[in-house]
Amino acid sequence: MRHAAYSLAAVALMGMSSAALAQSGPMSEVIGQPIQATTNGVTNTLYFDPDGTVRIITPNGNTVAGTWAMQNGNLCISKGGVSECWPYNSPFQPQQPQTMTSSCNSVSTWLAQNTNGPANRAKGERGQ
Repeated sequence: MRHAAYSLAAVALMGMSSAALAQSGPMSEVIGQPIQATTNGVTNTLYFDPDGTVRIITPNGNTVAGTWAMQNGNLCISKGGVSECWPYNSPFQPQQPQTMTSSCNSVSTWLAQNTNGPANRAKGERGQ
């Protein structure tokens, strides 16, 4: 019986899209939500997508494409062959700035405009 339950869980996970899986891990609170990152007085707006891409909107409205990944507890962003990582110590909270120092010794203040709520899960017949 236990083996069957594990098999069903494995099949269910395989059937989930990468977007659904990304919604449950680190950074899931801000997938698709705007985050403002201010470094040296310049504020960019970042959108982290579940497929590992990031869109960086510059102050003049240009969009810069990159990728993001979690590596050893750090949020790493790569663009144009260059990678920079920031410590990810806890989930972002809406309207609560976090100041972090990157792997390049750059100090940035990150501000999540909004965050995603917990996933809505349907209750079973017996309220479980």
